Amino acid sequence: MPALFDPITLRGLTVRNRIWLAPMCQYAVDARDGVPTDWHLVHLGSRATGGFGLVLTEAAAVLPEGRISPQDVGIWDDAQAQAWERIVGFLHAQGAAAGVQLAHAGRKASIEAPWRGGGTVPADEGGWPSVGPSATAFGRLAEPLALDAAGLRGVVDAFAAAAARADAAGFDTVELHGAHGYLLHQFLSPLANRRDDAYGGSFENRVRLLLEVVDAVRGVVPERKPVLVRLSATDWVDGGWSVEETCEVSGLLVEHGVDLVDVSSGGLDPRQQIDLGPGYQVPFAAQVRAKAGIATGAVGLITEPGHAQRVLDDGAADVVLLARAALREPAWPLRAAHELGVPAAQAPYPVQYERGAWA
Repeated sequence: MPALFDPITLRGLTVRNRIWLAPMCQYAVDARDGVPTDWHLVHLGSRATGGFGLVLTEAAAVLPEGRISPQDVGIWDDAQAQAWERIVGFLHAQGAAAGVQLAHAGRKASIEAPWRGGGTVPADEGGWPSVGPSATAFGRLAEPLALDAAGLRGVVDAFAAAAARADAAGFDTVELHGAHGYLLHQFLSPLANRRDDAYGGSFENRVRLLLEVVDAVRGVVPERKPVLVRLSATDWVDGGWSVEETCEVSGLLVEHGVDLVDVSSGGLDPRQQIDLGPGYQVPFAAQVRAKAGIATGAVGLITEPGHAQRVLDDGAADVVLLARAALREPAWPLRAAHELGVPAAQAPYPVQYERGAWA
């Protein structure tokens, strides 16, 4: 059996294969109440029927002001959790594990969907003030308010409360979003974090909020359930967050009960210069895995089954996560099984789809 189709066990969770759906914003909550809709059921459910092992939701805001856009999903109240419960039940019925990405957008909050321009939403159109580690804006977005001590405590408590709701809704795992220039990443990077208190300056201070959130979440998530963290390995800007720091904080995450680091990059500073290419972020996952001794997920223009298999064969990562390729092809794992020689009877087909199996 190709390694892509080997199960993987993290704590008490066994996932049927190592092809996971990466979180992808959908901007599909037209009611602006954070409640996931039929769009999310179909979007996520089709990837479960398509054979993905773990299906991760898009960024679910832990506070209303933590949404990227007014059309984002959330998990800051019970109505949202109840809606997620229905979706989780469907994912489980198809044999997939279900994970929710918990997030706070920080200074990149209150913006329009990309197809609406991506700018700051005015207050008279439903926008709200954003917050961050410092009053330093992202590009042309509105300047955020620097979080005070009460605000920081509120963020930590909100992540924990959201994790407890996720557990009650049946999610198998939670992923904390510490990447792509959102709040936890903003505290990590000296390019966004200009504080001179216990949460800024030194490496130990800049990682403090992330570790406090991890501890709070680990404190409410049952021991049997894994906790994941997504990190941007580098800001791709001189003087920003680095791969070496990512490896160092990943080692700390092991000590704080994190089970896998989902290794991405960028998103913190609009000046970033990214060298794009197939698998361009895989070396970061390999470095974190080797230096921190933690399981990793690899992302970044992994589009072909043979390439994904080589990532695992080379020991660069323990799982691969697909995003844009999964948008194009919801049943990518089923094609991968065929191309890698997995018999149809051993591939993750729903019984309703077996007559359409690759032959």
